[in-house]
Amino acid sequence: MIKKLLKSKVNPTEIKVGITSLKSLRDGRVMIEASSRKEIVKLGDKIGGKCGGEVDVTIQKLRHPRLVLSNIPEDITPENAEETITIQIPELDLKAGDIRAKFCYTTKLKTRNLVIEVDSDTRNKLMQARIKLGCTICRAYDYIVPKRCFRCSRYNHSFRDCKGDETCPLFTRSHKLKECAATKSEHKFINNLIYNKHH
Repeated sequence: MIKKLLKSKVNPTEIKVGITSLKSLRDGRVMIEASSRKEIVKLGDKIGGKCGGEVDVTIQKLRHPRLVLSNIPEDITPENAEETITIQIPELDLKAGDIRAKFCYTTKLKTRNLVIEVDSDTRNKLMQARIKLGCTICRAYDYIVPKRCFRCSRYNHSFRDCKGDETCPLFTRSHKLKECAATKSEHKFINNLIYNKHH
């Protein structure tokens, strides 16, 4: 219904917008993609004006990059990280709000890491700088977490969009991970078999 309504009331050619994708989502919403942010805003304004009472228009906000600061000292917390970085690296000329500390985590090697959210300019500055935190010099890396389905154990989609069968990620059979009775020597790892074609 929403697609029909949009097609009847909004003509992208009139407003000079090229739509690259028009998809119906499972929850009843419609997702429209265009080639630039400017075109999306223009299209959103037009849809809001023509179908204001019938359709809610939401323009997706761009996400800020996240970085991992590796091997941070024990006294650095998400609460004091921004202030410490701003004071200890004055040459970066950072202002309040440029860094938003999200959380700390400990790796298997017992090093503490801090995940921060920054804008693209601050990211470029931090990636090229030696980051001083207390008496430690830390490195910055992009924080990238791959999307993985908990149902079929494959990458690049979530379980809501999964079209595959439920598969144990360790033994590659049709049972849940918590029901797996395979020993460590029997583990095959589903993604190795799918993508690398070996155990």
